[in-house]
Amino acid sequence: MSAAVSVRDLRLTVGRRAVLDNLSLHLAGGRIYGLIGRNGSGRSSLMSVLAGLRRPDSGSVRIGGMPVFENEAAAGAVCLVRGRFHFPEELGRVRDALRFAAALRPGWDTDYARHLTERFRMDVDRRIRALSEGERAAVGVIAGLASRAPVTLFDEAHAVMDVPARHLFYDELLADCTAHPRTVIVSTHLLEELGSVFEEVVMIDAGKLVARGETEALRAQGCQVTGPADLVDFFVQGLQVLDERLLGRTKSAVVFGELDADRHARAGAMNLDLAPIGLQDLFGHLIRDTGEGRR
Repeated sequence: MSAAVSVRDLRLTVGRRAVLDNLSLHLAGGRIYGLIGRNGSGRSSLMSVLAGLRRPDSGSVRIGGMPVFENEAAAGAVCLVRGRFHFPEELGRVRDALRFAAALRPGWDTDYARHLTERFRMDVDRRIRALSEGERAAVGVIAGLASRAPVTLFDEAHAVMDVPARHLFYDELLADCTAHPRTVIVSTHLLEELGSVFEEVVMIDAGKLVARGETEALRAQGCQVTGPADLVDFFVQGLQVLDERLLGRTKSAVVFGELDADRHARAGAMNLDLAPIGLQDLFGHLIRDTGEGRR
């Protein structure tokens, strides 16, 4: 089961600062989305609003067509796993935490939760207070995956896990969402590491949408053009130039936009080098181009 997520003209302020600034977004159900943004971009605030934990100042949020805030049916369809997974003090052991999570989720899969504890080498009899930060994060990831919630949100839930555990999470996420489709949003700064997992990427900064699109299509729109300065300047006319660097008579320019076959042919005829740039670098250039990165 999966559900679409719709955000319209969403605004949320903390003190005098707008952490979400008239953000509008529609995410179709049954896909894995990457929510990309630097610290303070509004990612965690958006996750909290989507889960119905915070009331926005204005705008609307709908999950499966239903408003989320103070709506038990809609909020119950959302599972949010935060980066620092906290457990009620009365839950002494890992098995207690998983039982607690299971009681909250009607779609909970006990067999899958057991499978995950084995894959993560998690002893369910261990006391929670004895777990490392990475191990606690693994328990949160297990709870999120086994919840099988129609909308599952991982807010940097994997960030403190070690590399093998993170990649295990990615493998399980892909495999289980293929077998049991649902809407998953993963907030992260590990963009290159997760690029192959995301079907679509949403980039935000200062509470505003910077760019979004299918991962490979978005990646293909970022390009570095290198060659003689005058030819590069001529070639990039009409394109969004995100960055320029000059070294003697050689210039490189990072552009954002779809380059059709004609432009590729022109680049070849002008002996210009076209090189792809990574999603992480593309995001860095985009936020600088909007001016938000300089504030």
